[in-house]
Amino acid sequence: MTEPWRETGAGLELAVRVTPRGGGDRITGIVEDAAGRRWLAVRVAVPAEGGRANAALRRLLARAFGVPASAVELLGGAGSRNKRVLVHGEPDTLLARAVALTKDAPGDGRQARRH
Repeated sequence: MTEPWRETGAGLELAVRVTPRGGGDRITGIVEDAAGRRWLAVRVAVPAEGGRANAALRRLLARAFGVPASAVELLGGAGSRNKRVLVHGEPDTLLARAVALTKDAPGDGRQARRH
């Protein structure tokens, strides 16, 4: 299985599955969908209306990866739970952070769960 991220020349591209109104802002691990695709699972407290969940996602990922919010770019999926996000920065550093974030996620986020 592949991880829900890949290094690019600009940073780290993430496949993210967002749950709006998720009871708080946090990365909960890695999930696998029925087709076998893996996603970084993220919950945000705000509803999806008016782009609020996308903005909360950008802020959360910026904090988690230690970059400014302006370094987090939504590449696709603005109106969907499944999104493609690019975190701009040093790819090796960002990759190490992604692994650490999912390793420390509640319930051992590295375990794939079906959704």
